[in-house]
Amino acid sequence: MSGSFTESFAGDGKLLLCVAENGHSFEFECSETTTVESVMRFVESVSGIGFSDQLLLSLDMKLEPQKLLSAFGLPANDREVFIFNKAMLQSNSHPPPPEDVDLQEVADALPPASLHEHHPLDDASDPALKALPLYERQFRYHFHKGRTIYSCTVVKHENCERLTREQKVQQRAVEVATRNLEQYYKVIYQNFLEFMKRYKHQHRLHSDLLMNFGRDIEKLRSAKIHPYLQTDTRKCLLDFVKEDNLKKAVENCASSHRQFENKIAQFQQMFVEVKRKVEELFACRASLSMKNLEVTVKDHVRFIDEEKSIMQSLSKDVNTVKKLVDDCMSSQLSSSLRPHDAVSALGPMYEVHDKNHLPKMQSCYNSISELLNFCKNKKNEMNNFVHSYMQKITYVTYIIKDAKLQFPVFREAMVRQDDLFADLKLVRGVGPAYRACLAEVVRRKASMKLYMGMAGQLAEKLAMKRETEVRRREEFLKTHGSFVPRDVLASMGLFDTPTQCDVNVAPFDTSLLNIEITDVDRYAPEYLVGLHSKVASSRSSLTMSSDSSISVEPEEIGLDTFDKENFDDILAASELIEIAGTSKMEVENAKLKADLASAISRICSLGPQFEYELLDESEVENVLKNAAEKTAEALQAKDEYEKHLLIMLKEKQMHCDSYEKRIRELEQRLSDEYLQGQRHNNKDASSLNLMDAKVSEYKVEASGDVEGNKTHVSGSEPMDEVSCVSNPTSKQPCKTREGMDENMVDSSQVLSRPLDSSMLESQQNNEKGGKDNVLLEMGVFLSNSSTAESPPKSFDDNAATDRGLDAKHSDDIILELRNELMEKSNKLSEIESKLNGAMEEVSNLSRELETNQKLLEESQMNCAHLENCLHEAREEAQTHLCAADSRASQYNALRASAVKMRGLFERFRSSVCAGNGIADFADSLRTLAQALANSVNENEDDGTAEFRKCIRVLADKVSFLSKHREELLEKCQNLEATSEQTRKDLEEKKELVKTLYTKHQLGKQANKEKISFGRLEVHEIAAFVLNQAGHYEAINRNCPNYYLSSESEALFTDHLPNRPTYIVGQIVHIERQLVKLPSALSASASTEAGKTRHLSSDLGSRTLASSVISTSSSATTSNPYGLPSGCEYFIVTIAMLPDTAIHQQAS
Repeated sequence: MSGSFTESFAGDGKLLLCVAENGHSFEFECSETTTVESVMRFVESVSGIGFSDQLLLSLDMKLEPQKLLSAFGLPANDREVFIFNKAMLQSNSHPPPPEDVDLQEVADALPPASLHEHHPLDDASDPALKALPLYERQFRYHFHKGRTIYSCTVVKHENCERLTREQKVQQRAVEVATRNLEQYYKVIYQNFLEFMKRYKHQHRLHSDLLMNFGRDIEKLRSAKIHPYLQTDTRKCLLDFVKEDNLKKAVENCASSHRQFENKIAQFQQMFVEVKRKVEELFACRASLSMKNLEVTVKDHVRFIDEEKSIMQSLSKDVNTVKKLVDDCMSSQLSSSLRPHDAVSALGPMYEVHDKNHLPKMQSCYNSISELLNFCKNKKNEMNNFVHSYMQKITYVTYIIKDAKLQFPVFREAMVRQDDLFADLKLVRGVGPAYRACLAEVVRRKASMKLYMGMAGQLAEKLAMKRETEVRRREEFLKTHGSFVPRDVLASMGLFDTPTQCDVNVAPFDTSLLNIEITDVDRYAPEYLVGLHSKVASSRSSLTMSSDSSISVEPEEIGLDTFDKENFDDILAASELIEIAGTSKMEVENAKLKADLASAISRICSLGPQFEYELLDESEVENVLKNAAEKTAEALQAKDEYEKHLLIMLKEKQMHCDSYEKRIRELEQRLSDEYLQGQRHNNKDASSLNLMDAKVSEYKVEASGDVEGNKTHVSGSEPMDEVSCVSNPTSKQPCKTREGMDENMVDSSQVLSRPLDSSMLESQQNNEKGGKDNVLLEMGVFLSNSSTAESPPKSFDDNAATDRGLDAKHSDDIILELRNELMEKSNKLSEIESKLNGAMEEVSNLSRELETNQKLLEESQMNCAHLENCLHEAREEAQTHLCAADSRASQYNALRASAVKMRGLFERFRSSVCAGNGIADFADSLRTLAQALANSVNENEDDGTAEFRKCIRVLADKVSFLSKHREELLEKCQNLEATSEQTRKDLEEKKELVKTLYTKHQLGKQANKEKISFGRLEVHEIAAFVLNQAGHYEAINRNCPNYYLSSESEALFTDHLPNRPTYIVGQIVHIERQLVKLPSALSASASTEAGKTRHLSSDLGSRTLASSVISTSSSATTSNPYGLPSGCEYFIVTIAMLPDTAIHQQAS
């Protein structure tokens, strides 16, 4: 970990930490697994901010100490972490101290000591030559002063850049803190807006409940309930609630409503204050700008560039005057350049230095100094701004949190308000609920009719499918049955026929109240719903939509109990197949009734909640626009449907006109035939009057029968309890009923059948020669021809008698005819009585037939039910059988897998237990894995493959561990041998150290003088140790490269068989030498040759003229000590000390 001031973002593995209070930045080497706590400890060590006082922010996130950096997406190249000092955020904290930049100011530069040294040209007789060293000293002084100014200028400018960087860091820290506060404020303010939205909704609802309480009571009192629902204690809707307790509840609600309204006003005022403070805080941030300061600092770089160019000029002038002095010293001046010319040339240069260069550098220095003072002031302002701004953020955050803590209190108060107004809401909701219940009754009745009608249509459709299949099978048998024996066809099962499909619907909703859609407004008027002002237009739109819903297409009518697409399919099919009382018009009317009732119920369920829903103007406009569009579409569809109905009515009117025309033609034929018969019977007026009365009577009876049939058909309620059992033998064509009203359809059928039969009978009677004309004139339509034999025969006989008799016998014939007519009249009376009996018998038979038909239908329904139960039982048994087979196959597969796995585990156990050692265990596992790999089967399950894979991995790991164990054993053995050798060497070294220590103690005891280990001086005692290169080097803490001279070494070692390890003696002479430099540097090195100085001891009491440290002008070329070129070293000559027998021992 390393801390440094930097501007760039942290690279990979580094986190940039920025302190907000002073703008200092540090880099922290870390990784994603580093904890935030470690970062905080590092910040504490480098910035001095306590661990508990640190607040770390990155973007909009607060870094928690117990989490890792990876939880916050750190470290990242483009992310910084800002550290805020909590102690400085308190209102009573001290302001930050002023910024202190400790820099050394530029004083009058003193010339270095070398400038005051004596120069050889100072003693020259020529004044020009004397002036040259003076100019050299002055130019060097100018250069020295300029360099000092330049260095201070660069340092001050770097401090300006540092202060600017720190202010930019503080600016970013302020932005991060501001964004954090802004995000927190937005969340709290959004919560406040949502809370106020709910409160305003509740406030308007409760205000309306209190204001209209009396009107709601009067509404309930004026609304009488349905007579079937009335009891002694319930006559009107007001009886549903307890009126005695409502007055006190209203007073409590009003008082609580006013108190809560005042509390909410105070809460709103608090948020207004919070918003004002936040806006003021954000506004003061706008004054924080760094652009001008950055531009100014960058602009002042030109002063440094200018000083740099001046320094180059000064350096060039110094080199020039130095060259002139050197040339004069070496007598190499050319004939053209004399000393006086050189001095005259140096004068203007000096003037430029003194009056231009140096003042200009001082001016640049002053500008940078002013910039530094400006940056310091800006930095102090920034520190104070950040301090005060963060304190304001802390205060605003505190009041926001205080407001946030009040939300739960007010929400709970709203809940208590709702509970308190529950009784008033009950009063308001009784009316809509009652109206919704009545509408639901109507909807359920219509839905039941739709449901049963759809069941009947489904039954008819399935019956047609069955008949089609039966005909197809019969045709198949006719085509191929003659070629294949019947027993073979029977064995193939080709003689079976489809079973009868019966759709049986059990009765439901039998206890519904007997009301219609018109009774809803009668017993529960619309004013009970209580929709007012805001939704008046919406309600009118809904009403118009409901009124015009007759023309809405099927997909736009939403019934909860039916599927739209299926319903449309059944409507389409009903054009081809219909059941009595289930026409398309009836189905659609019932559907529209259900939809209207559902819409009424839905409007009632909206209640006051919809009225006081908070909608924006745009939302209100959209709602009204959609309602208007839907209303327009509904009205257009209604107009189109009206046109369609008018066209259908015109077509039916044409059919009726054709029927009326046919009836008039038949009546005319009857009257013509009646008049023709009357011409033959002019003489028998009484009999003709009797026949006329009979004919009139029969006409009245016939017309009465027709009217009775009409009344019977039209008076039947459509779509009441319709039959749901399909009878293929009772099909009737229904093309003529398409799109007609039920009364029109039934009456047209009743009229068409007798008229068609009358036309057919009239044609047959004309072919027989008019035998039945009298009965046709009387309007009796019978299928038995025996009832009409006598009257036509009598008419024929009378016609023949009139032609055969003469005038004489006319009276006798008239008498005979009268007698015969009376007999025929008697016979006609008998026939009438017989006809009445037959009609009664026919009616009895019809009733019996109807009863038998009902029994047959019930039995068919029971059979269908039993067949359905049998089919369900078969399907259930088949399902159980398939499930059992599946379970059996699963069990067999699991058992086989378990057996196989047991075998594999046995092999594994034998392999584990077989070996005696680790190597055998690894070999057995490897063998088992190889055997399992060779026995791969394509049909094996996943468990076996996983087991084989695990065994292979286990074998590989065991083999690896075995090899690793062998390697570790070998390494342990090597380490033990190495350790033993090291121990022996250590013992030898210990012995050697002990010997050396003994020698050292003896040497100290033998010498009364103290050995010098610091700076070596003449007459000091020095110790020399034999180094690796074979040279004796002095033991010295401060000055290296002191070597023993060859003469001294010979003095100490010549009489010894071996060279001693160390030598101790008294210094008599020190010679300083240099390793020879390269040829390029030899010239400069020669200037230092020949210099000699005398050495004296540190005490300064002794001076030896004979003992000097000399520097050889001709350095040694052999370099025996292996030192680098140009290195300084010393050759020391020592003398033996008295009693130095110990030094002569060999080590």
